[in-house]
Amino acid sequence: MGLFDRFKKKKKQEEPAVNAVEAPVPAVEEAEEPIMDPPEVSTVGWDAIDAEFLRVYPGQTNPKHYGTLVNWIFGGNDPLDGISIYDGGDFYHFVTYGLTELYEKQSRNTELSGYGYEMTLKLKKEGLEDEEAEIKNVCGILQTIARITFTKGECFFPNEFIRTGQTAGIDASQKSKITGFIVVTDPTVQTIQTFNGRVEFRELVGMTDAELKTLGSHGSVAEIYEKLGSDVTDYQRESIV
Repeated sequence: MGLFDRFKKKKKQEEPAVNAVEAPVPAVEEAEEPIMDPPEVSTVGWDAIDAEFLRVYPGQTNPKHYGTLVNWIFGGNDPLDGISIYDGGDFYHFVTYGLTELYEKQSRNTELSGYGYEMTLKLKKEGLEDEEAEIKNVCGILQTIARITFTKGECFFPNEFIRTGQTAGIDASQKSKITGFIVVTDPTVQTIQTFNGRVEFRELVGMTDAELKTLGSHGSVAEIYEKLGSDVTDYQRESIV
């Protein structure tokens, strides 16, 4: 059943006409069928992601959230249903909703929920001139990367890298030296088992163009991640190579 399916009320049958020459018969009012409420949509996958981030960030029951106005299946441009942003103190912690099965189970793969992972990103607060602009910009980046998965079926795994080919910064003002990402397993949150299957959290960590040019294998990604010593994307940092 689709998310917006509705139970429809049946049309009431017309009552037979009363013959004018016959004695009137007491009318028996036909009971209308009750209007049924729309069926509840299961959000079991979405709720499981919320629960894991609430474990890490107790009390943040209403994080900043950017939802999608027009869903992808209805012709919208953004494949993710939404992105939540948790306050990690020195950084903002982004998590996507939409690469996994957020509602009822639809795929035949019982092991994985959807593509099996959601994306995360930690953005350092220090040095951000316009926090709101940068938060929206990161949401746009995550939607763009998810669009590649939805349209081309290309998934992004730990110890891979994403090189955009641009030399301008990926920040909103394009002043940063960060131009792309490596992908790592997010060390802050845990892989979860949901009713719809397993969900991993794969984190994007910002890299400079010079750093990305040194990468060519899973091993090289692991090495530069270890050398960087942090999974927080910092728009102000200098290249380490």
